[in-house]
Parts: sequence; structure tokens; C-alpha cells
Amino acid sequence: MKNILVLGAGLVSKPLIDYLARFPEYRLTVASRTVSKAEKLVEGKVNAESRQLLVEDRESLLRLIKGADIVISLVPYVYHVDIAKICIAEKKPMVTTSYVSQAMKNLDAEAKASGIIILNEIGLDPGIDHMSAMKIIDYVYKNGGKVLGFRSYCGGLPAPEANTNPLGYKFSWSPKGVLMAGRNPGRYLEDGKVIEIPGDELFRHYRKIRIGKLGEFEIYPNRDSLPYIDKYGLKDIKTMFRGTIRNLGWCDTLYVLSKLGFLSEKKVDRSKVSTYSELIDYIIGPGSGSIKERISKFVGSNIKEATFERLQWLGLLGNELLPKGKDTLIDIMVDTMLSKMEYKPGERDMIILFHEFFVELDGVKKKLTSLLVDYGIPGGDSSMSRTVSLPAAVATHLILDGKIKAKGVHLPVLREIYEPVMKELESLGISFQEE
Repeated sequence: MKNILVLGAGLVSKPLIDYLARFPEYRLTVASRTVSKAEKLVEGKVNAESRQLLVEDRESLLRLIKGADIVISLVPYVYHVDIAKICIAEKKPMVTTSYVSQAMKNLDAEAKASGIIILNEIGLDPGIDHMSAMKIIDYVYKNGGKVLGFRSYCGGLPAPEANTNPLGYKFSWSPKGVLMAGRNPGRYLEDGKVIEIPGDELFRHYRKIRIGKLGEFEIYPNRDSLPYIDKYGLKDIKTMFRGTIRNLGWCDTLYVLSKLGFLSEKKVDRSKVSTYSELIDYIIGPGSGSIKERISKFVGSNIKEATFERLQWLGLLGNELLPKGKDTLIDIMVDTMLSKMEYKPGERDMIILFHEFFVELDGVKKKLTSLLVDYGIPGGDSSMSRTVSLPAAVATHLILDGKIKAKGVHLPVLREIYEPVMKELESLGISFQEE
């Protein structure tokens, strides 16, 4: 029997644990700061147990890793490098869905010397996006072609029938993580020119796109796209863009919230404010004119009426009481949004992952597309949790089964990784339409 250690019992953990617990030859230990979450995940599974663990407790962490044959880290990314160092010392392979950091990359030689793989970015975005892209890219190069341009877009949204609020969004993962991502700068390549966007201007740089029969959406840059030129081995590329998908109106609204400071850790003197309207006055300062005029002046641009309607819907222009116990602007906004933008029982979420390739094959320029649309299960697992955690679960199984033999620090861009993982995901109902 092989022992699998799962660190973390958050929103996306359940499908991974359910998948791996199906194999009688595995024994799972799910370790979490909040042990009740781990207990719920292993309930009814004869080959799984829960443990309480503070990841900062190195002695307890080391003891658990020593007893494992592989480690899956679903804890916050700041812990991954320290966990990886223990895995290297103990010769235990490791899997994580998080972005690979430079500090993690620096462990490549040590991981190879230890004879293990540390597989990162094996979730949805990053993860399935890499694997589905590499399938097309490798096909083009295998047939003597060139990839001249690549655009990739991904978003987790409410399914159409669950899209019931003016912002067109509900939270299927960490609400604070969603808002913090809105502070990231953007960088991409367009027709050979590098475009750089500061974080406070991110939501000004969006465009609209129609995706199949799903309709029209907004797209804005997702972090730095340029490193993926080398990661994907794109020799002739002129355009490289990775973006986030949202429903119409999101970007204008988030731009105003960003300019008002609601994506920042700025502290609020709660002795001076108790309602949203008082908070807005606290932020923008005194002045003449209507509240809309004053906000527009503070933001520095004319704000559409539809955007004000969304601010009104959030309660920012009214006299409702602020959430108790929150003293930073981002935490106030997290609580505000979460109170109005949670999924109701039985509602489905939806994942869209869409690639556009501009290639040259046999001297002819063509556009190839690859589209994944996946829906959550009413009353069951969300699409976000399935598409994030199942790739990691499948990769873990393949590593233990000896099907993935690579050593060192990797992303799932190698054919020996992405081909079997994508094949298994297809059997689980996660598949692409390619044209």
C-alpha cells in the first residue's frame, strides 16, 4: 500500500481526495490546520484519515512527509518551497497546483539528484491550460509548422441560469484571492511589441470577445504572459497573451473599486465610519456635488451609469452598516461581495478555457481553437474544484504508477505528463472541442 499525504483541506480538495480514495492500494492522510475540514473530507472512506497540522510545525510536517510515498500540497503557495525542501531531503515526490516560483525553480538540480519530481502548476489555470496548449503546439511543430500567435483565456463564472447578479460573478474559490489578483500588473506580447500594464490600470485594459455560443465576455491580462514563450518552446511567436474571462461590466466596476482602494490593505479608522456612505466619504474626502460626481472626480474619469448601478447594488452608496470586525478596505469588500455573491444551494458554476492559435502549416496561415466548457454538479462538486484538483489527483496516480518518470522541478508541458493526464481527464468528462 502506498501512502499519499494531502496538505490542505480547502475548497478544491474534495474531488482530489474522492478520486484517489477510489484506489484500494492507496492510503490517504489529509492534514489541515482546521481538522474538522479534513474529517469531513475523509468521512466514509476506509482508506483515508485526517490529521491536524500547522504547516509551520516543522517537526510534525517532517514526520508526516517521512511516512508518505508522495506529497500533494494544497496549502497557500508561501509554504511550498519549504515543503519541497523536506521532500527533496526525504526523496518524496511532490505535486502542487500553484504557480512555480523562482525559489522553487532553483531546487531543480537538487530534486533531480534526489531522484524525485516536483510537479507544479497542475491545476486548471495554471495546469489544464498548459496541457491543452502543448497538445496543439506539439502537433503544429511535429507537422513542420510555426506558431505565430497564441491567446489563452480562462475564467470561472456562474452557469447562465445562475448568473443572477449585476456583476455576473459568484465566488467558487477564495474571495480575497479573486480581489488580490486584481492588483497584479499585466504583461504580454502583441504583434512583436511588449505591452506592460501597471496593476492599478489593469481593469482599464480589457477587450470584448465572443466565445462560441456562450456569448460575449470581457478579457483582461492575467499576470505576465512572456515567460510562457520559453515554457511552451514558441520560437516564432509574435503575439502571446494570457487573459482572464469575466462577464460584461466586471472590468469597469473593478476599476472603480480599485481606484477607491477596495483592493488594497489600507486600514480604515472604524471609530469614524460605520456605514458604507460614511466609508465612501472617508475615502474620497469632502467636496461639493452629488456622490456620483464626487466619486467620478476622485477616480479621475467619467463613470458609466451601469457601473454606478452595480456600486449601488453592492450597497456602497447606501446607509447599510459595514461588516463587523473588518478594518482594511479589501477585507470590507470581501465580506460585502461574499454576502451578495455566493452560490445558492443547487446552483452550478461554469469554467471556460479558450485557446486561439495563429499558425502556419504547409505554407498556409490558419487559426486553430480549443475550447473547454465545464459545469459544476448541482448539489455536488463545483467545476472549479474539479478542474483545479483532478489534474493534480490524476498526476499523483500516474507518478505512483510509474507512468510519469520525469525528475526535477517541472510544469505539465512534457508530453509524458500531459498526454496521460489529459486522456484520464477526458474519461472524467473534462474535454476540449478543437477546430
